[in-house]
Amino acid sequence: MIRKFISRVLGRKTTSLAGTPAVIGVKTHGIRREAISAGCRRTVETLQQHGYQAFIVGGAVRDLLAGIPPKDFDVATNATPEQVRQSFRRSRIIGRRFQIVHVMAGPETIEVTTFRGHHGDQDNHKAQTDAQGRVLRDNVFGSQQEDAARRDFTVNALYFDPTSETIIDYHHGVADLKQKTLRMIGEPKTRYREDPVRMLRAVRLAAKLDLVIDPATRRPIRELADLIENVPPSRLFDEMLKLLTSGYAVKCVQQLREEGLHHGLLPLLDVIFEQPLGERFVMLALENTDKRVRQGKRISSGFLFATLLWHEVLTKWEAIKAGGERPIPALFQAMDSVLDVQAEKLAITRRIATDIKDIWALQPRFEQRSGKRPYSVLEHLRYRAGYDFLLLRAASGEVDETLAQWWTDFANADGEARAAMLLPQKPDEKKKRRRRKRKSNGATSDSASHETA
Repeated sequence: MIRKFISRVLGRKTTSLAGTPAVIGVKTHGIRREAISAGCRRTVETLQQHGYQAFIVGGAVRDLLAGIPPKDFDVATNATPEQVRQSFRRSRIIGRRFQIVHVMAGPETIEVTTFRGHHGDQDNHKAQTDAQGRVLRDNVFGSQQEDAARRDFTVNALYFDPTSETIIDYHHGVADLKQKTLRMIGEPKTRYREDPVRMLRAVRLAAKLDLVIDPATRRPIRELADLIENVPPSRLFDEMLKLLTSGYAVKCVQQLREEGLHHGLLPLLDVIFEQPLGERFVMLALENTDKRVRQGKRISSGFLFATLLWHEVLTKWEAIKAGGERPIPALFQAMDSVLDVQAEKLAITRRIATDIKDIWALQPRFEQRSGKRPYSVLEHLRYRAGYDFLLLRAASGEVDETLAQWWTDFANADGEARAAMLLPQKPDEKKKRRRRKRKSNGATSDSASHETA
C-alpha cells in the first residue's frame, strides 16, 4: 500500500519487470544536468550522437536523490564495449568477469558498461560460475530492462538521462529510497550466491543511506556469510576499502557484527571487540576517519589498516618477545606475520603494506626521547602518520598521554627549547652508542685498508 501511495504521489505508474518502466520528470525528482560532471555529460552526449542509448546509472543517481554528492559517475549503454571504444579516442576495454570501457574525459575516467542480459542455459547465453554459484565470467548483453533486472538493489537500478533530465525506474527504486528500504532485485539467495560481495554492499549502503534492509533481503545473509571466503582477495579488499572509507565506517562495522559478517572477514574483527582497549582504539580510528571523509579531507588507507590491525600485532609481538627474541626484531616478525595472515583475506597492495609497516615501526621509536634519536624521528617520511597513530594510542589509554604531549611540544618547539626537552641518556644507552661507534669506525678502517691494498 505504501509503495502504491508513493507511486501516486510521484505521479508515475506502478510497474513490474514485464511492464513499462516509470519515467520520472525533473519536477518530481529535482536532479538537473548541471549536477552531473562535465566529463560524464560529454560521454553520454557522444554516445547518443552516435545513435546509442546512454544513461547515468546506479550509485550516482541514488546518491543525488539522497542529497549526497557522488564520488564518481558510471554510464550504461546499448553500445557494445567495442562500439564504445570506437566512439572515444581516449578509451580502453578492461575486465574479465565483466567487460567494461574506461573513457578518459579530461581529468575524469568514466566507466561505461553495456546493458547486461539474462544468462540462460544456452551455451552463448550462459555465465561461467563456480561450484557455489558465483559468476566468474559473464558478457551477455541485453536490453535496458534486462540490465535493470540484473542489478543488485532497487535503489541501484535507476537510469538518469541528462539530455531529457528524466529518471527511468523499473523496480520502484525511487519509492524504496523514500521509504528508507534496501531491497534486493530477484531472489536474494541466488543473487548473493552470484556475487557474495553484495552482502557487504548491503551493509555499506544501509549505513551510508540510513536504510533498513528489507527482511527478505536480510534473512539469508547470516546463512550465506561463509561465501565471503570464496571472493578473490583483490575484490574483497576493494569492497572493504569502500566500506571503511564511506564516511560511515563505525555504522558499517557495527552492522557487520549484527549480520554475522565480521567473523573471518578481517582476523582482527574476531578479537578486538572482545578487548575493551582494542575496541576503543579501533572505534576512535574509525570515528576520526568518518569525520575526515565528511569534511572532504584526505585519508590514508595505510593509516586506516594500520589501526585496524595494530592490536593483532601487539598480541604477536608480546608472544615473540616471550619466546626470547629482542624487542625490535620481534616487532618486525609480528608485523610480517599479521600481514601474511591478512593477505589470505585481502589483497593489500604493496604500497599500502609499506605505509602500514612504517607507521608501526615508528611506535617504539617514540619511546626514545634522548640524544639525537627524536630529531631523526621528526625527519622520517611517515612521521606525521606515526604521530597521529601515537595520539590515538594515547586517547584509547594504551600509552600514557604525557608521551603524546611530549612529542606535540617537541615538534612545535624551536632549537634551544627542543634541546632542553631531551631526557638524559641512561648509562647503558651510552655504552651501546660507544660500541656501535667503535664497530662503525672499525668497519671504515678495514674497508679503507682493503682499498689501499
